[in-house]
Amino acid sequence: MKRSTARSKTHSRLTRRQEAPREPREPREPRAGLRADAFIVRAAKRADVAAVAALDARITGLAKSAHWLELYDRQQKAGQPAGIFLVAIGNDAPTHVFGFIVGEIRAWEFGSSPCGWVYALSVDPGARLQGVGEALLETMAGKFRAAGVAKMRTMVSRDNLLPMLFFRGEGMMAGPYIQLEKDLK
Repeated sequence: MKRSTARSKTHSRLTRRQEAPREPREPREPRAGLRADAFIVRAAKRADVAAVAALDARITGLAKSAHWLELYDRQQKAGQPAGIFLVAIGNDAPTHVFGFIVGEIRAWEFGSSPCGWVYALSVDPGARLQGVGEALLETMAGKFRAAGVAKMRTMVSRDNLLPMLFFRGEGMMAGPYIQLEKDLK
C-alpha cells in the first residue's frame, strides 16, 4: 500500500529535523507535598542499596537485590566506566530514599561519541510530582556536563507511558539510533 505524499514529506521533515541547542533548565520548584528543602540528592552509599532495591521491587514487582548491589559495587571499582549512582533522601529522615538514578558515560558504541546514559530512574509513588525525578535527572545531567559530555540518552519501553512522558517532559526526544533485537529461544 502506497503512503500519501503529504505524510511521507512530513515524516521525512520530522526525522531529518535539526535539533536546536538547549540551555540547561533551572530546577523546578517541587509541586504541592514535599517542600523544596525536604530532600537532597547525593551520591549513593552502600547502605542505600537495600532501600533502592526495595523501592525498585515495589515499583517493578521484581526483587533484584543482588543486581543493585552488584551494580553499585561495579561502579565503585577503579578502571570502570564513569558510573554515577545517586539517591534523593529526606533531609529529616536521611535513611528514607525518595528516588534514585543510575547512569554512566559510554563512548564509541556503534560510532556514537561519548554520551551519558541513564540506566535507571525511579521515584517512590508517594513522592512523585513533587520535583524528585526532575532533581535526580538534572543532577545526573550536571554530572555528565561536568565530565564534558554533551548528550544524555536512555531507553524506554514504548508501552510504558509514565517514564516516556516524564523523559519527554524533561526535554528528551527520539535520537538517531534504532534499537534492534532478536528472540534467541
